[in-house]
Amino acid sequence: MAEETNQPVGENKTASTKGKNTGMAVLAYIIFFIPLLTDAKKDPFVKYHVKQGLVLFIGWVVIAMLGWFLPWGFWWLERLLDLGLFILMIMGIIAASKGEQKPLPVIGKIGEGFKF
Repeated sequence: MAEETNQPVGENKTASTKGKNTGMAVLAYIIFFIPLLTDAKKDPFVKYHVKQGLVLFIGWVVIAMLGWFLPWGFWWLERLLDLGLFILMIMGIIAASKGEQKPLPVIGKIGEGFKF
């Protein structure tokens, strides 16, 4: 079976994601540790997105702990930060599904510091 090469790359989604484990990379943003339990843990593309997902998870834990200590009048701050992390998660999922490896805004550089 021969591949068609006449289509522009923007119209053929598989041209940019061929050979990349995008499914596991997307899953890394939802449940970051699942790809580490499979053979995908050896794939540098998946590892990159696992690190980004781990930073998001740590961010949610920190926000939850912050919510315990904030007075009741500041509940909106916790919700606003949660919304920000949710938007970052969506951005990461979109990037992973496109086969891109770009850091998330604000927190992306932190993930690149992890070694595993």
